[in-house]
Amino acid sequence: MMTFEGSHILSVSQFDRESISKILTVSSHMAPYAMRHKSCHVLNGAILNNLFFEPSTRTRVSFGTAFNLLGGFVRETVGEENSSLSKGESLFDTARVISGYSDVIAMRHPKMHSVSEFAEGSSVPVINGGDGANEHPTQALLDLFTIQSEMLPFGKSLDGLHIVLMGDLKHGRTVHSLSKLLSLYNNIQVTMISPTALQMPDNVISTLTNAGHKVVITDKLEGNLTCDVIYQTRIQQERFPSQDEADLYRGHFSLNRELYQQYCQQHTVIMHPLPRDSRPEANELDIDLNELDNLAIFRQAQNGVLVRMALFALALGVENKLTQYERPVTWFTNKS
Repeated sequence: MMTFEGSHILSVSQFDRESISKILTVSSHMAPYAMRHKSCHVLNGAILNNLFFEPSTRTRVSFGTAFNLLGGFVRETVGEENSSLSKGESLFDTARVISGYSDVIAMRHPKMHSVSEFAEGSSVPVINGGDGANEHPTQALLDLFTIQSEMLPFGKSLDGLHIVLMGDLKHGRTVHSLSKLLSLYNNIQVTMISPTALQMPDNVISTLTNAGHKVVITDKLEGNLTCDVIYQTRIQQERFPSQDEADLYRGHFSLNRELYQQYCQQHTVIMHPLPRDSRPEANELDIDLNELDNLAIFRQAQNGVLVRMALFALALGVENKLTQYERPVTWFTNKS
Protein backbone atom coordinates (compact mmCIF):
# COMPACT_ATOMS: atom_id res chain seq x y z
CA MET A 1 0.00 0.00 0.00
CA MET A 2 1.25 3.47 -0.83
CA THR A 3 2.39 5.88 1.87
CA PHE A 4 -0.13 8.71 1.90
CA GLU A 5 1.32 11.15 4.41
CA GLY A 6 3.26 13.87 2.61
CA SER A 7 2.63 12.31 -0.80
CA HIS A 8 1.30 13.84 -4.01
CA ILE A 9 -1.91 12.40 -5.49
CA LEU A 10 -1.28 12.72 -9.22
CA SER A 11 -2.45 9.56 -10.96
CA VAL A 12 -4.62 6.52 -10.35
CA SER A 13 -1.55 4.45 -11.28
CA GLN A 14 -0.27 5.16 -7.75
CA PHE A 15 -2.97 3.00 -6.20
CA ASP A 16 -3.35 -0.71 -5.58
CA ARG A 17 -6.52 -2.30 -4.19
CA GLU A 18 -5.32 -1.93 -0.61
CA SER A 19 -4.68 1.80 -1.08
CA ILE A 20 -8.09 2.30 -2.68
CA SER A 21 -9.76 0.39 0.15
CA LYS A 22 -8.05 2.71 2.63
CA ILE A 23 -9.27 5.81 0.78
CA LEU A 24 -12.85 4.53 0.52
CA THR A 25 -12.91 3.56 4.20
CA VAL A 26 -11.64 6.96 5.34
CA SER A 27 -14.13 8.61 2.97
CA SER A 28 -17.00 6.83 4.70
CA HIS A 29 -15.75 8.18 8.05
CA MET A 30 -16.22 11.72 6.72
CA ALA A 31 -20.00 11.36 6.31
CA PRO A 32 -20.97 12.82 9.75
CA TYR A 33 -19.00 16.00 9.00
CA ALA A 34 -20.18 16.34 5.41
CA MET A 35 -23.79 15.85 6.56
CA ARG A 36 -23.31 18.43 9.36
CA HIS A 37 -24.14 15.93 12.08
CA LYS A 38 -20.85 16.94 13.68
CA SER A 39 -18.08 19.41 12.90
CA CYS A 40 -14.38 18.60 12.84
CA HIS A 41 -11.44 20.98 13.24
CA VAL A 42 -8.54 18.58 12.83
CA LEU A 43 -6.94 20.89 10.22
CA ASN A 44 -7.42 24.11 12.15
CA GLY A 45 -4.75 26.54 10.93
CA ALA A 46 -3.79 24.52 7.84
CA ILE A 47 -3.93 26.22 4.43
CA LEU A 48 -5.08 24.78 1.11
CA ASN A 49 -4.18 26.68 -2.04
CA ASN A 50 -6.72 25.88 -4.75
CA LEU A 51 -5.08 26.61 -8.12
CA PHE A 52 -7.61 26.22 -10.94
CA PHE A 53 -6.23 27.30 -14.30
CA GLU A 54 -9.14 25.74 -16.18
CA PRO A 55 -12.88 26.37 -15.64
CA SER A 56 -14.42 24.30 -12.85
CA THR A 57 -17.36 24.52 -10.50
CA ARG A 58 -17.92 21.21 -8.69
CA THR A 59 -14.29 20.13 -8.39
CA ARG A 60 -13.00 23.52 -7.24
CA VAL A 61 -15.82 24.18 -4.78
CA SER A 62 -15.79 20.63 -3.40
CA PHE A 63 -12.03 20.77 -2.76
CA GLY A 64 -12.52 24.00 -0.84
CA THR A 65 -15.58 22.69 1.00
CA ALA A 66 -13.76 19.49 1.95
CA PHE A 67 -10.86 21.42 3.44
CA ASN A 68 -13.13 23.84 5.29
CA LEU A 69 -15.14 20.96 6.77
CA LEU A 70 -11.93 19.70 8.36
CA GLY A 71 -11.28 23.14 9.86
CA GLY A 72 -8.72 24.42 7.35
CA PHE A 73 -8.44 27.68 5.42
CA VAL A 74 -8.67 27.97 1.64
CA ARG A 75 -6.94 30.39 -0.72
CA GLU A 76 -7.84 30.36 -4.41
CA THR A 77 -6.39 31.39 -7.75
CA VAL A 78 -8.84 30.97 -10.63
CA GLY A 79 -7.71 31.41 -14.24
CA GLU A 80 -4.17 31.48 -15.58
CA GLU A 81 -4.63 35.15 -16.45
CA ASN A 82 -4.87 35.89 -12.73
CA SER A 83 -1.55 34.24 -11.94
CA SER A 84 2.12 34.87 -12.67
CA LEU A 85 1.97 32.10 -15.26
CA SER A 86 0.54 34.78 -17.57
CA LYS A 87 3.84 36.66 -17.10
CA GLY A 88 5.91 33.71 -18.22
CA GLU A 89 6.64 32.15 -14.84
CA SER A 90 7.24 28.40 -15.04
CA LEU A 91 5.11 25.83 -13.26
CA PHE A 92 8.17 24.83 -11.23
CA ASP A 93 8.77 28.39 -9.98
CA THR A 94 5.09 28.88 -9.22
CA ALA A 95 5.07 25.64 -7.24
CA ARG A 96 8.18 26.57 -5.29
CA VAL A 97 6.61 29.87 -4.23
CA ILE A 98 3.00 28.80 -3.59
CA SER A 99 4.00 25.69 -1.66
CA GLY A 100 5.80 27.99 0.75
CA TYR A 101 2.44 29.56 1.54
CA SER A 102 0.55 26.26 1.83
CA ASP A 103 0.17 22.95 3.61
CA VAL A 104 -1.40 21.26 0.58
CA ILE A 105 -2.28 22.31 -2.97
CA ALA A 106 -5.11 21.22 -5.27
CA MET A 107 -4.51 22.04 -8.92
CA ARG A 108 -6.31 21.85 -12.26
CA HIS A 109 -4.60 22.78 -15.54
CA PRO A 110 -5.57 22.32 -19.21
CA LYS A 111 -2.20 20.87 -20.24
CA MET A 112 -1.62 17.12 -19.94
CA HIS A 113 0.92 16.13 -17.24
CA SER A 114 1.16 19.76 -16.08
CA VAL A 115 0.20 18.94 -12.49
CA SER A 116 3.04 16.41 -12.25
CA GLU A 117 5.41 19.06 -13.59
CA PHE A 118 4.13 21.47 -10.96
CA ALA A 119 4.51 18.89 -8.20
CA GLU A 120 8.23 18.57 -8.93
CA GLY A 121 8.68 22.08 -7.58
CA SER A 122 6.34 21.78 -4.60
CA SER A 123 7.44 21.22 -1.03
CA VAL A 124 3.92 20.17 0.06
CA PRO A 125 1.49 17.51 -1.22
CA VAL A 126 -0.17 18.32 -4.54
CA ILE A 127 -3.52 16.77 -5.53
CA ASN A 128 -4.40 16.56 -9.21
CA GLY A 129 -7.80 18.12 -9.91
CA GLY A 130 -7.56 17.32 -13.62
CA ASP A 131 -4.77 17.84 -16.15
CA GLY A 132 -6.18 18.31 -19.63
CA ALA A 133 -7.42 15.12 -21.27
CA ASN A 134 -5.02 13.03 -19.18
CA GLU A 135 -6.39 12.12 -15.74
CA HIS A 136 -8.79 13.11 -12.99
CA PRO A 137 -7.84 10.80 -10.11
CA THR A 138 -10.06 12.30 -7.42
CA GLN A 139 -13.09 12.05 -9.73
CA ALA A 140 -12.28 8.38 -10.39
CA LEU A 141 -12.06 7.72 -6.66
CA LEU A 142 -15.37 9.41 -5.92
CA ASP A 143 -16.90 7.49 -8.84
CA LEU A 144 -15.64 4.24 -7.36
CA PHE A 145 -16.97 5.24 -3.93
CA THR A 146 -20.34 6.01 -5.53
CA ILE A 147 -20.49 2.71 -7.42
CA GLN A 148 -19.65 0.79 -4.26
CA SER A 149 -22.32 2.67 -2.29
CA GLU A 150 -24.98 2.32 -4.99
CA MET A 151 -24.37 -1.39 -5.51
CA LEU A 152 -24.48 -2.28 -1.81
CA PRO A 153 -28.33 -2.31 -1.51
CA PHE A 154 -28.43 -4.81 -4.39
CA GLY A 155 -25.93 -7.14 -2.74
CA LYS A 156 -23.30 -6.33 -5.37
CA SER A 157 -19.70 -5.17 -5.10
CA LEU A 158 -17.06 -3.73 -7.38
CA ASP A 159 -16.00 -7.24 -8.32
CA GLY A 160 -18.24 -8.69 -11.03
CA LEU A 161 -19.42 -5.26 -12.13
CA HIS A 162 -20.88 -4.61 -15.59
CA ILE A 163 -20.53 -0.92 -16.44
CA VAL A 164 -21.43 1.00 -19.60
CA LEU A 165 -19.25 4.01 -20.43
CA MET A 166 -21.03 6.24 -22.91
CA GLY A 167 -20.30 9.50 -24.76
CA ASP A 168 -16.99 11.21 -25.48
CA LEU A 169 -14.61 8.49 -24.33
CA LYS A 170 -11.65 9.89 -26.24
CA HIS A 171 -11.41 13.17 -24.36
CA GLY A 172 -13.19 12.22 -21.12
CA ARG A 173 -10.44 12.05 -18.52
CA THR A 174 -12.93 10.84 -15.90
CA VAL A 175 -13.58 7.59 -17.78
CA HIS A 176 -9.86 7.13 -18.45
CA SER A 177 -9.05 7.23 -14.75
CA LEU A 178 -12.08 5.20 -13.72
CA SER A 179 -11.24 2.45 -16.22
CA LYS A 180 -7.73 2.18 -14.82
CA LEU A 181 -9.08 1.79 -11.28
CA LEU A 182 -11.66 -0.78 -12.35
CA SER A 183 -8.89 -2.87 -13.90
CA LEU A 184 -7.71 -3.67 -10.35
CA TYR A 185 -10.93 -5.55 -9.58
CA ASN A 186 -12.15 -8.98 -10.66
CA ASN A 187 -14.43 -10.09 -13.49
CA ILE A 188 -15.29 -6.63 -14.80
CA GLN A 189 -17.23 -6.13 -18.03
CA VAL A 190 -17.01 -2.70 -19.67
CA THR A 191 -19.21 -1.76 -22.62
CA MET A 192 -17.93 1.37 -24.36
CA ILE A 193 -20.54 3.23 -26.41
CA SER A 194 -19.30 6.16 -28.48
CA PRO A 195 -18.95 7.45 -32.03
CA THR A 196 -16.01 5.77 -33.76
CA ALA A 197 -14.05 9.03 -33.74
CA LEU A 198 -14.51 9.39 -29.98
CA GLN A 199 -13.61 5.87 -28.87
CA MET A 200 -11.63 5.17 -25.74
CA PRO A 201 -7.84 5.48 -26.23
CA ASP A 202 -6.12 2.17 -26.95
CA ASN A 203 -3.91 2.34 -23.87
CA VAL A 204 -6.97 2.51 -21.58
CA ILE A 205 -8.62 -0.41 -23.36
CA SER A 206 -5.38 -2.39 -23.07
CA THR A 207 -5.23 -1.75 -19.32
CA LEU A 208 -8.59 -3.48 -18.97
CA THR A 209 -8.04 -6.32 -21.42
CA ASN A 210 -4.53 -7.07 -20.11
CA ALA A 211 -6.09 -7.47 -16.66
CA GLY A 212 -8.42 -10.12 -18.10
CA HIS A 213 -11.58 -8.06 -18.28
CA LYS A 214 -14.17 -8.15 -21.05
CA VAL A 215 -14.44 -4.98 -23.17
CA VAL A 216 -17.18 -4.41 -25.76
CA ILE A 217 -16.79 -1.48 -28.15
CA THR A 218 -19.88 -0.28 -30.00
CA ASP A 219 -21.71 2.78 -31.31
CA LYS A 220 -25.20 1.42 -30.59
CA LEU A 221 -27.38 1.98 -27.53
CA GLU A 222 -29.91 -0.70 -28.36
CA GLY A 223 -29.11 -4.00 -26.70
CA ASN A 224 -26.09 -2.63 -24.84
CA LEU A 225 -27.65 -1.05 -21.74
CA THR A 226 -28.30 -4.22 -19.70
CA CYS A 227 -25.79 -3.47 -16.97
CA ASP A 228 -25.25 -2.42 -13.35
CA VAL A 229 -24.08 1.13 -14.05
CA ILE A 230 -24.38 3.54 -16.96
CA TYR A 231 -21.70 6.22 -16.80
CA GLN A 232 -22.58 9.01 -19.24
CA THR A 233 -20.09 11.69 -20.22
CA ARG A 234 -20.60 14.96 -22.06
CA ILE A 235 -19.03 15.90 -25.36
CA GLN A 236 -15.84 17.67 -24.26
CA GLN A 237 -16.27 20.62 -26.60
CA GLU A 238 -13.27 22.45 -25.14
CA ARG A 239 -11.00 19.63 -26.41
CA PHE A 240 -12.10 19.96 -30.05
CA PRO A 241 -10.41 22.18 -32.67
CA SER A 242 -13.71 23.99 -33.28
CA GLN A 243 -17.25 24.21 -31.95
CA ASP A 244 -18.56 22.98 -35.30
CA GLU A 245 -16.60 19.73 -34.96
CA ALA A 246 -17.84 19.20 -31.42
CA ASP A 247 -21.42 19.81 -32.56
CA LEU A 248 -21.17 16.87 -34.96
CA TYR A 249 -21.38 14.50 -32.01
CA ARG A 250 -23.76 16.25 -29.63
CA GLY A 251 -27.05 14.54 -28.88
CA HIS A 252 -26.06 11.16 -30.34
CA PHE A 253 -26.23 9.28 -27.04
CA SER A 254 -29.03 10.84 -25.02
CA LEU A 255 -30.69 8.84 -22.28
CA ASN A 256 -34.27 9.46 -21.18
CA ARG A 257 -36.80 7.61 -19.06
CA GLU A 258 -38.36 5.80 -22.02
CA LEU A 259 -35.00 4.38 -23.14
CA TYR A 260 -34.11 3.52 -19.55
CA GLN A 261 -37.33 1.56 -19.02
CA GLN A 262 -37.00 -0.15 -22.39
CA TYR A 263 -33.37 -1.28 -22.25
CA CYS A 264 -32.07 -1.11 -18.66
CA GLN A 265 -32.44 -3.37 -15.66
CA GLN A 266 -34.51 -2.20 -12.70
CA HIS A 267 -31.39 -1.72 -10.59
CA THR A 268 -29.25 0.03 -13.25
CA VAL A 269 -27.63 3.12 -11.71
CA ILE A 270 -27.05 6.23 -13.82
CA MET A 271 -23.92 8.31 -13.22
CA HIS A 272 -22.41 11.41 -14.82
CA PRO A 273 -19.41 13.48 -13.68
CA LEU A 274 -21.35 16.71 -14.36
CA PRO A 275 -22.01 19.22 -15.69
CA ARG A 276 -24.60 17.50 -17.84
CA ASP A 277 -25.50 19.42 -20.98
CA SER A 278 -29.27 19.84 -20.82
CA ARG A 279 -29.59 22.00 -23.93
CA PRO A 280 -31.99 20.48 -26.49
CA GLU A 281 -29.27 19.81 -29.04
CA ALA A 282 -27.31 17.72 -26.51
CA ASN A 283 -29.69 16.60 -23.72
CA GLU A 284 -27.33 13.92 -22.41
CA LEU A 285 -29.53 12.90 -19.48
CA ASP A 286 -33.12 14.05 -19.85
CA ILE A 287 -34.75 15.89 -16.96
CA ASP A 288 -37.46 13.21 -17.00
CA LEU A 289 -34.88 11.04 -15.19
CA ASN A 290 -34.65 13.47 -12.27
CA GLU A 291 -37.20 11.66 -10.11
CA LEU A 292 -35.70 8.24 -10.83
CA ASP A 293 -34.27 6.74 -7.64
CA ASN A 294 -31.39 5.21 -9.57
CA LEU A 295 -30.23 8.57 -10.94
CA ALA A 296 -27.13 8.93 -8.75
CA ILE A 297 -25.55 12.02 -10.30
CA PHE A 298 -26.25 14.34 -7.37
CA ARG A 299 -25.24 11.78 -4.75
CA GLN A 300 -22.12 11.26 -6.86
CA ALA A 301 -21.31 14.98 -6.70
CA GLN A 302 -21.78 15.03 -2.92
CA ASN A 303 -19.48 12.03 -2.58
CA GLY A 304 -16.73 14.19 -4.04
CA VAL A 305 -16.60 16.10 -0.77
CA LEU A 306 -16.18 12.88 1.27
CA VAL A 307 -13.39 11.55 -0.92
CA ARG A 308 -11.51 14.85 -1.06
CA MET A 309 -11.80 15.19 2.71
CA ALA A 310 -10.27 11.72 2.98
CA LEU A 311 -7.39 12.59 0.66
CA PHE A 312 -6.58 15.74 2.61
CA ALA A 313 -6.67 13.81 5.88
CA LEU A 314 -4.43 11.07 4.50
CA ALA A 315 -1.95 13.43 2.84
CA LEU A 316 -1.63 15.45 6.04
CA GLY A 317 -1.56 12.40 8.34
CA VAL A 318 -4.66 13.14 10.44
CA GLU A 319 -7.02 10.35 9.35
CA ASN A 320 -6.80 8.69 12.78
CA LYS A 321 -7.35 11.92 14.76
CA LEU A 322 -10.79 12.96 13.50
CA THR A 323 -12.85 12.09 16.58
CA GLN A 324 -10.43 13.97 18.85
CA TYR A 325 -11.39 17.21 17.11
CA GLU A 326 -15.16 16.77 16.83
CA ARG A 327 -17.59 19.41 18.03
CA PRO A 328 -21.37 19.74 17.99
CA VAL A 329 -22.89 21.60 15.06
CA THR A 330 -24.15 24.94 16.41
CA TRP A 331 -25.93 26.31 13.32
CA PHE A 332 -29.23 25.43 11.68
CA THR A 333 -29.01 22.59 9.18
CA ASN A 334 -31.65 20.50 7.45
CA LYS A 335 -29.19 18.00 6.03
CA SER A 336 -30.00 14.36 6.70
